[in-house]
Amino acid sequence: MKRKLLGALLSTAMVASLVVGCGGKEAAPADTPAETEAPAETEAPADDAADDTAAPAATGGGKIGISMPTQSLERWNRDGAYLDEQFKAAGFETILTFSDDKTDQQVNDIQNMLADGVDMLVIAAIDGNALNTALEGAAEKNIPVISYDRLILNDAASYYVSFDNYTVGKLQGEYIVKALDLENAGDKTYNIEITAGDPADNNATYFYQGAIDAIQPYLDNGALNVVSGQKDFDAVATPGWKTDTALARAQNVLSSYYADGTQLDAWLCSNDSTALGVTQAVTSDYAGSNTVIITGQDGDEANLKNIVDGTQTMTVYKNVSNESIVTLALAKAILAGETIDESLIPSFGIECAFDTESYETSAGNKCPSFLLVPNVITKDNLQDLVDTGLYTMGDDGYLSATK
Repeated sequence: MKRKLLGALLSTAMVASLVVGCGGKEAAPADTPAETEAPAETEAPADDAADDTAAPAATGGGKIGISMPTQSLERWNRDGAYLDEQFKAAGFETILTFSDDKTDQQVNDIQNMLADGVDMLVIAAIDGNALNTALEGAAEKNIPVISYDRLILNDAASYYVSFDNYTVGKLQGEYIVKALDLENAGDKTYNIEITAGDPADNNATYFYQGAIDAIQPYLDNGALNVVSGQKDFDAVATPGWKTDTALARAQNVLSSYYADGTQLDAWLCSNDSTALGVTQAVTSDYAGSNTVIITGQDGDEANLKNIVDGTQTMTVYKNVSNESIVTLALAKAILAGETIDESLIPSFGIECAFDTESYETSAGNKCPSFLLVPNVITKDNLQDLVDTGLYTMGDDGYLSATK
């Protein structure tokens, strides 16, 4: 897996024209040529794919299958709602499913969408390695696939829309470095623990690596110390991003390594659902009296409340409404047979980078990616979330998502 730096990403020479997806397949229009026609029963010949009449979604009117991982995490409910809303407002018919974090169910959901004649698939994979059967079906029908937020490790995926995932982790690590003033630590050592994400989620390793790269110099010079010794990704990963799993491990770490009064200064958590578990453990089981820096990601309501209350310190916010806007614009361009490259970005009206180097669906097959920019949210700038129009703030200072 390749690591990327945002600076390198923004300075990478952009290709002048790109009309192929991750596996080198042409991003062909869908099988259904017009809104009033039934889905085609057989795969169209290659020459027909370039026909101007075979672009059902140039002005809307196509059918989009949207496959989300689960409704058990707040952020996927938001993603699903925004995508569904954006596509419907643009004149598309949608099929929206949530697969209860079960890969077999997601495969079945996608196969049902293909049988129902979708013109495009937008998939946030539960497991980026587990969709081969469904994506083979998409490839056979010449159906474009947008890998949404989580990279699908299959060459049938056409394009990738996400945030700069390495930078998400880097922002978390840099926040800890700044908050502890590690550059001026001198002989002082601060203690830190780490909780990473789901091993099945390709993004989890990017978040982890970005954070580790930010704090590694201070681990090397002794300014930071992982008391438990649990630092490698496999040791700190959290299957399913489950709050209860993160809670149980945090309680075990605290009872095993901090019960004697050892001070804990920071806990690096890759996202908000794991941060909820760690925060609960620190609140109930940590023997020290100091405030522990706890990071997160997503801007979930419960975590924003914890930020207001001072039990979680920060979160990295990814505006999933913007992610859905970019996905819609990309989908329209693909189905209209337009050239897909950085020239699309001005039409988004959103800060974004086009990257053809950093994400691979298989060895040597690099997936063209549109990457949005995340932001750090703390108690001091919660108003920034309100200003997006996606949150409201109550008289108690707590934020509620508008969807």
